[in-house]
Amino acid sequence: MVGGQTRGQVQAGTGADNRDPHQQHPKRSEQQYLGRADQHSLALILLFTEVVDVQPVDAWLESTTMGSAASSSKRNLPDAEVLQRTASAAVGRARSPAARKRKPLRRRAQPSADPAAVLKRAVGEPRDRWLLSRLNKAARAFEAERFGDARKQLQPVVREAPELVDARELMGIVLYRLGLWKEAIEQLEKFRELTSSTEQHPVLADCHRALGRWADVEELWTELGQESPRPEIVTEGRIVLAGAKADQDDLKGAIATLEHRWKRPKNPRPDQLRRAYALADLYDRAGKTARARELFKWVAHHDSRLADVAARVRALS
Repeated sequence: MVGGQTRGQVQAGTGADNRDPHQQHPKRSEQQYLGRADQHSLALILLFTEVVDVQPVDAWLESTTMGSAASSSKRNLPDAEVLQRTASAAVGRARSPAARKRKPLRRRAQPSADPAAVLKRAVGEPRDRWLLSRLNKAARAFEAERFGDARKQLQPVVREAPELVDARELMGIVLYRLGLWKEAIEQLEKFRELTSSTEQHPVLADCHRALGRWADVEELWTELGQESPRPEIVTEGRIVLAGAKADQDDLKGAIATLEHRWKRPKNPRPDQLRRAYALADLYDRAGKTARARELFKWVAHHDSRLADVAARVRALS
């Protein structure tokens, strides 16, 4: 995923290694954004392990067990604030809208056409060269994390060449980084429709999650699993799904989602470390201190600069 900042918004810092795992994204050259005929993704998935920011169920929900009537009066009962928050979450779940209607994905994702050729067909000369220049400027602004500038540069490109998937994808990611969830959804849903690609499903799902559209998060996760894209994308999608469950006060479900078929790899990928960090954070919030400490230590052993993992280890030791 995507963190008072929320999903996908950039936090102040001097480098990617110092950001929260849901804020990082690898630096990429402009050539990786433009003019590729053999790949349909503008960017690797943004690193947005938003689960670290959720408010899980309080410890009493984890520890309370059903017992005899004689012992029930001795249990620690939740206070009014906890009850109110839990009730509000239940009401929110009940009001969550149904998933939006989507066309099924085609059996094969469509390769990305050369932007110059698409623009020439869409607007002709010499307008195409001006729009291509705007697309290049937007890519450079995105690289520099000037997301407002990138959005401004992309607006005429998307408006005049709506079938240009590169512009749709980049605009969707830019809007996501600006925290404009509804606008990002429209761009990324169109990207999905045009390409039948699941490359940006985790980002798209996180936008729906930010708006409490749980059915859309579930549907996109199902679609992601059916397509079986690169494992790191599936991992990012799993992190978003876990975050959505935790947002609904289903902390057990969130933990189960990240624990599913989880084994500590000998040489973990960055996305596997982020998954472990998110799971350790949920353990900590659930009061499972020993598990949290052990997993945070494992993450720190492989990457001590990931988010605040070193501080989390010290705090739990």
